Amino acid sequence: MTTRPETIPAELFVLPVENSQYLIYAPLRRTAVLADAWLVHCLREFQAGHRGFEGAAEAAALLRRCGILGSREDRAPAAPRTDPPRPTTVTLLLTNACNLRCRYCYAAAGEKGPAFMQPETARRAIDFVAANALAARASSFEVNYHGAGEPTVHRRLLEDSHLYARNLAQASGLKLRSSLTTNGILPPDKRAWIVSHLDSANVSFDGLPEVQDVNRPFPSGRGSSDIVLATLRAFDRARFRYAIRMTVIAETTARLPQSIAYICRRFQPRSIQVEPVYRMGRAREVANAETAAFLDAYRAARRTSTKAARLLRFSGARFGLVTNRFCGVAADNFCVSPAGNISACHEVADEHQPWAERFFYGRPAADPAGYDFDARVCNDLRARTVERLDYCRDCFAKWSCAGDCFHKALDTDHAEFEGAGRCEIIRELTKDQILEKIAASGGMCWKG
Repeated sequence: MTTRPETIPAELFVLPVENSQYLIYAPLRRTAVLADAWLVHCLREFQAGHRGFEGAAEAAALLRRCGILGSREDRAPAAPRTDPPRPTTVTLLLTNACNLRCRYCYAAAGEKGPAFMQPETARRAIDFVAANALAARASSFEVNYHGAGEPTVHRRLLEDSHLYARNLAQASGLKLRSSLTTNGILPPDKRAWIVSHLDSANVSFDGLPEVQDVNRPFPSGRGSSDIVLATLRAFDRARFRYAIRMTVIAETTARLPQSIAYICRRFQPRSIQVEPVYRMGRAREVANAETAAFLDAYRAARRTSTKAARLLRFSGARFGLVTNRFCGVAADNFCVSPAGNISACHEVADEHQPWAERFFYGRPAADPAGYDFDARVCNDLRARTVERLDYCRDCFAKWSCAGDCFHKALDTDHAEFEGAGRCEIIRELTKDQILEKIAASGGMCWKG
């Protein structure tokens, strides 16, 4: 058997950290080392092909022990698929109607005439993903509920479509998985139905009641915190799996640590995802929150408790994951609009909103079942992988961030991605995560 020669990774980053130390990071080998200037110098010598300098053997042994020097092959994530879309998960965007008027809503929900999905639209989509699961010999298919509004407003179809999916799963010998994204404005009977029928939920909630009430009011202006808090308490009593999605605007950034501490003391979410406001829809003119202040507040929030440190998430910082796709936009996400057309992104639920032509890639076929797909749009979406993004080429976080959210990148007013305030947040938080992994692994190196 031929032994591969020892090599230094082609994808290797050296990042300065405090106290005259450096972070050596090889993402495709899943290893990171906390180094001094001497070790960095030796690494550069090895990269230049010099092996006989004084101290080379000691440096080589150290780099070998940490996984930087070795015979392991560096494998980038797989290339895009070329076959027709065959999803086994569907996201039903039930309606654009909403019972809140959140001041920063990216979809400006409630401002247009309401659109509601029809039962036959939901059934067609469910049939399609279930048939794909059977063809792939999968054990399950998934039906998720989202919307450019609040999906539980279309309660009848929510319940009927889930019953249809459950009966189809039983008849097909498949397992049904299902989840819901909701604003938490749920009366007791809706909460009870969710707990007894769905596997999980994502609840939009901004933390401190006074922050929630200002950011996410009813159309009348009344605050919504009391009802959402009751929903979270009900979910906890039922031991129901849920996550919290929190949006931070510039004027509430400083209160993020208090909001996280408030949630952690009172509730049991499986995670808390925190994002700066998405400047689209009603938030088009709000102050940018993708700032150093957000980064400081996020770090302070993690320090409020061990629970906060464990639960807190930011979507672009996910060290340990090696991928060339930020999300399913580049992997045939199957989101069905109220009109029945197929979008790769749940945030692009309206065929007439900006950039819709770059996300809608399918429509119902002329026959009673199936869909027709636009190969050009589909292939363009599949090609939205980080190795094709010039701006990301030299970024150490590229194989975990994977170019960040395509929709948000487009909304920076550039036709192609040229970076945004999120990029600095992602790099800093990813560096934090690497250093934490090294500290937890003994203080010198981490190997995934």
